[in-house]
Amino acid sequence: MAAPPVKDGPRINDEIRSPRVLLIDENGEKQGEMPLSAALEAAAEAGLDLVEVASGAVPPVVKILDFGKFKYQEQKKKNEARKNQKIVELKEIKLRPMIDTHDYEVKTRAMTRFFEEGDKVKVTLRFRGREMAHQHLGLELLHKVRVQFADVAKVEMEPRLEGKQMTMVMAPKAH
Repeated sequence: MAAPPVKDGPRINDEIRSPRVLLIDENGEKQGEMPLSAALEAAAEAGLDLVEVASGAVPPVVKILDFGKFKYQEQKKKNEARKNQKIVELKEIKLRPMIDTHDYEVKTRAMTRFFEEGDKVKVTLRFRGREMAHQHLGLELLHKVRVQFADVAKVEMEPRLEGKQMTMVMAPKAH
């Protein structure tokens, strides 16, 4: 046998199970503790719904309001919160140990833009062939990047060698 559908959201009208409730009327004024039946009558008189707004309270807090309007407002709040949240992305910048000055400047401009947008940056330094014998050059370059961005970003993952590449992750500092 299938379980009854689980309703999400607050309980309304006849779904409220508590025998006594704390009522708040349609004007937002506290009417005090009363039997559920009296609260339901008050809601019916006002032509509105009785909505359980704080089910964890003892007794539960119920409010007289238009449930359709209430659901709409809640949805609007959720959408607003979703719109305002920023998803932090991990952007990758690839460098070489013997990078040219101009190329380095182009890469650092991109990194500056990423930090301003609130994204993390993974700096990947690739070694080819005999460059592996000069890993100190790679470390010096990553240190140069760290020092250059010290005021806007912090190192989240220290430089480490993985196969033929060295990586370091930096995150923007909170303003």
